[in-house]
Amino acid sequence: MIWISVRAFASYREAIGAHSVKLEVSEGTTPTEVWNRLVGRYPRLVGLPKPHAFAINEEYVEESYALRERDELVLIPPVSGGAPKSSQSSQSNTTWVELAENVIDVNAVLKRVSHPQAGGVVIFLGTVRDNSRSRHVKFLEYEAYKPMAIKEMNRVAEEARRRWLVLGIALVHRLGHLEVGDISVAIAVSSEHRKEAFEAGRYAIDSLKQTVPIWKKEVWDAGEAWIGSERREGKS
Repeated sequence: MIWISVRAFASYREAIGAHSVKLEVSEGTTPTEVWNRLVGRYPRLVGLPKPHAFAINEEYVEESYALRERDELVLIPPVSGGAPKSSQSSQSNTTWVELAENVIDVNAVLKRVSHPQAGGVVIFLGTVRDNSRSRHVKFLEYEAYKPMAIKEMNRVAEEARRRWLVLGIALVHRLGHLEVGDISVAIAVSSEHRKEAFEAGRYAIDSLKQTVPIWKKEVWDAGEAWIGSERREGKS
């Protein structure tokens, strides 16, 4: 037998009632087997979707990964798919990624991608709207697995640089409490020509919503829900 820790975020954290739990399991137990055991232990997990992915030591792993002594297994819920003070940031030449705790400064983001050879700069701003699925949204809460989110944001940025002739790229995402009208994400791209800037920017925001472990909770007049992890009756 071995001891592992399980780390939970968003809807899973709320269902378990803790950020992390210790488990004694057989050596070679898989992430899927751990998930099934947790569902049996914590009734509030029943009905939530199965993890979108699993991670060990800030890297995604296959469901068949054989767990070892002292591994930290991270349950990745489905992602939201939808100069500030930062909780964590990373810079590499003309690539800048950041998780921001305070208001995103758009001018500061643009400055990050400034380049004398740039003939075009494209910026995308994601903002909090006051409605979703016919419900009046009061505010949003964002949560992230910070170390892995920074890694994934850097990977997205570097893939954009590989595919297009990008001079500068910046990805900034807010965490915490956001009111209606607040900027939740800012992506800026500079290049010699506008076509590359537009295409790289679109790739960056689409990929960020699909792969980066950041989760969004919508709070409306009569309830709340983590987007992507809404309860599914009769399923686990």
